[in-house]
Amino acid sequence: MRKTLTILCLVSNTLVFAQQRADSVAAAAPPLPSQKPAPEKNELKYNLNESGSHFFKVTFLNQTWLRLNQSNPGTTVIGEPKNNTFDIGLRRTRIQMFGQVSDHVFVYFQFGMNNFNFLNASPGFNTTGTLSNRKVQAFFHDAVAEYLVFKNKDYLKIGGGLTIVNGLSRFSQPSVGTIMSMDVPVFAQATVDQTDEFSRKLSLYARGQVGPIDYRVAVSDPFPVQTNGAAPPALGPNANFALKGHNKQFQGMLLYSFFDKEANQTPGYMTGTYLGKKKIFNLEAGFITQKNAVWHTGATATDTVYQAMNLWSVAAFLDMPTNRAKGSAINAYLGYFNLNYGRNYLRYNGIMNPASGTTQAVGGLGGTQGNAFPMFGTGSVIYSQVGYLFRQDLLGSGGTLMPYAQAQIGNYDRVNKSMGVYNFGLNWLIKGHNAKLTLDYQNRPYYQALPATGQLDAQGRRGQLVLQYQVYI
Repeated sequence: MRKTLTILCLVSNTLVFAQQRADSVAAAAPPLPSQKPAPEKNELKYNLNESGSHFFKVTFLNQTWLRLNQSNPGTTVIGEPKNNTFDIGLRRTRIQMFGQVSDHVFVYFQFGMNNFNFLNASPGFNTTGTLSNRKVQAFFHDAVAEYLVFKNKDYLKIGGGLTIVNGLSRFSQPSVGTIMSMDVPVFAQATVDQTDEFSRKLSLYARGQVGPIDYRVAVSDPFPVQTNGAAPPALGPNANFALKGHNKQFQGMLLYSFFDKEANQTPGYMTGTYLGKKKIFNLEAGFITQKNAVWHTGATATDTVYQAMNLWSVAAFLDMPTNRAKGSAINAYLGYFNLNYGRNYLRYNGIMNPASGTTQAVGGLGGTQGNAFPMFGTGSVIYSQVGYLFRQDLLGSGGTLMPYAQAQIGNYDRVNKSMGVYNFGLNWLIKGHNAKLTLDYQNRPYYQALPATGQLDAQGRRGQLVLQYQVYI
C-alpha cells in the first residue's frame, strides 16, 4: 500500500512538472498566425487529376413562377370560363452533369423538366377523358460526347448526340441559368417541340474558336412531328410540318468577337449575361435549312405541295462593364430574323399555359387560350433587349438590381399588322445568378380571324405579371 502511494505521488509530480514546462514553452513561443477561413465554394466539382484539368461537375437549377395572367377571350380552365388566372409552376428544373474526362474527351448530360404547373402543360392538358399522368415529365435534354481535336486549344471540337448546338442565333441555344431577363425569346428556338425535343436534336456537329471567330455547324436528324405528343394539324392550305418524308436538317452560326471571347466549355449553350465579368461585343449570323420540311394543299385539296424550311438571322450582342470598380454593367441585343416555314405558317404558343381550352378558336389554330400569342410564323421578327446592372453594393450585403426591357416585333404573313410583345422587368440579384428574384410584366396582343381572308386581326391586348425565384448551384 505504501509503495502504491509512493508511485502515485511520483506520477502526479511528474505530470504537474510537465504541464508547467509546456505552459512556459507556449508562453515563450511566438503566436501562431490566425487561420483564414476557407474560401466559399460556388460549384459542385470533383477533380479527376491533381491539376484539376480533368474534372466532373454537377449543377442544379430551379425556377419557380408565381403568375397572374389576363386570359385571352374565350379561355377555359378545366371546363370553366376564366377571365384571369393565378398559378404556381416550375418553369425549369434541371440537373447538369458534365466534365473533361481526358485531355481530348468532354461529356455533357442534362436531365430535368419544364413548364410544370397544375395542368402539367407539356405536352398538353387533355380534355378528352383519356388517362394522363402528371408524373411523366422529366427527360434527358442533352446527352452528348465531344472530342477536342487539338489539346488545350478550342480550334475544333467534334461532337454528337442529343444536343442544343444550333445554327440560328445565340437565343436558339441559351444558357437559361444566366439569362438577363426572366425568360428567353422562345421564338428563336424555331422548331421547339415540333421536330425537336425541347429545342434539342440528334446531331453531329463541329464547333470551335479561332482567334476572334466562334463557329458551329451541324447536321441534325429531326424527329417526326407526329411524335411530339400532340395531334398534328390536318393538311390544308396553310403550311404545317409534313407528316410524310424525312430529311436531314443543316444549320450553322458564325460569331465575331471584338473584345473578350465568350465561354466555350459546354456544347452549344451561350451565356445570357456575364454580370460585368467580361467585355463582350459580338456580331453574329446563323441559319437553319431543311428540304421538304412542311407541306400544304395546292390547286386542289388532293394536291400536296412540299416546301423547304429556311430560317436565318443577323444580330449584335453587347455585355460589358460600365464601371469595373463598382461592378456595374450593361447588356443589349438587337437581332433580325427572317423566317420561312412555308406558305402562311403560323403557330401559337403560351409559356407554361395556365389555361386548358377555349370557346373562341382563332382561325383554326390550336392552343390560342390563356397567355398564348402567335409566336412562330413565316415572316420576320425584330427582337431587342436592354438591361442595366447597378453597382454590386447597391443593397449592401443584400445584392444588387438589374432592370431590363424586351421587345419582340413580328411581321408574319398571316397577321395583318405588326405584332408587338413587350416585357419589362427587374432582377434582384441576391447572389448573382445563383439566387435571384425577377418581377416581369408582359403585354401581348390577342386576335380574331377575318372571315373573308383568314388573316389574323388584332382585337386588343392582355398582360401577365410573373414573380420568378431562381436558385442555381
